[in-house]
Amino acid sequence: MSLPPPLFRRRLSQLSRMTIQVIHDLLPIKEDTKIVFVSFRGEITQQFKINRMLIEDGDVSPAAFSLSVFNTPPALATIALDLRAGYSAIYPAEDRFDSGFLAAVAPILCGDAEETVLVYADELVPEEYGSLRPLCNKPIAFAVLLSRTPGGLPVDPSVLAVESPSAFLKYLYGHYDGRH
Repeated sequence: MSLPPPLFRRRLSQLSRMTIQVIHDLLPIKEDTKIVFVSFRGEITQQFKINRMLIEDGDVSPAAFSLSVFNTPPALATIALDLRAGYSAIYPAEDRFDSGFLAAVAPILCGDAEETVLVYADELVPEEYGSLRPLCNKPIAFAVLLSRTPGGLPVDPSVLAVESPSAFLKYLYGHYDGRH
């Protein structure tokens, strides 16, 4: 499967492009595999543009909202990659990655799904946010196929307590043996 045409990609935010890329890199997936998208800030650059319009112009165009909602990245990814099983967009409280991970792994643990795709993505927070920017302000995105069967990351209950995306990646590097 190829990536979307350049015109489609050019109009997308950094977050949406990263999300499409990491899901694309994971393909192929089963037709009934759902995506769980986790982000702490969502489309923060788009939201900043809207806030700037409100401050500078006192008004905002309805068109400005079209790509600014929290579920924009997974929605665009499913369109661009022709994935029809559905997705969830999770905004974990207090930047707790484990609650997003739990949402992704719950269907597997309860037997409702054989696998799910966990996608985490956050874009660079604009400089204008100053001291409100996170200490580690780097764009990051990854996708992992979680599965009960070989071919994806085996669901290990010890990972349920992983609180940050970087801790989750460290877990993967420490436990992934290349056979899955």
